[in-house]
Amino acid sequence: MESSASIRETEKKYCSVAMFAAIAVSVAFIAAGYKPIGKSLILGTIFSIINFVLMGETLPARIDKTRSEATLIALASIGFRYALMAIPLFMAVRSQEYNVFGVIAGIFMVQLMILGDHLATFIFSTRKQE
Repeated sequence: MESSASIRETEKKYCSVAMFAAIAVSVAFIAAGYKPIGKSLILGTIFSIINFVLMGETLPARIDKTRSEATLIALASIGFRYALMAIPLFMAVRSQEYNVFGVIAGIFMVQLMILGDHLATFIFSTRKQE
């Protein structure tokens, strides 16, 4: 149960920061007159968050399984998550209301927040050692 709680804590931490950043940047784009980019960034971020949560939910499902069962679960999870990521991209390609590049940026928002968090931790821990 402890690992499940830590997974949820990690999901909450990064997904909250990603959504806040997406909203802040989207408001700036919309205020500058680039409404499709702002909407696309939020759309991509929502799907990025769903993808991240689904990854966390399938992690415990692969533990204590045989190798073939774990492989099947992992492949099914990846396939489903790829199909899920295709939805906002398809919407952006088919509609003038969304921008493909904004959706792509949104899809990578959670990963960017994780990378930024680790980079900030590395920079500040290096400075404390000096």
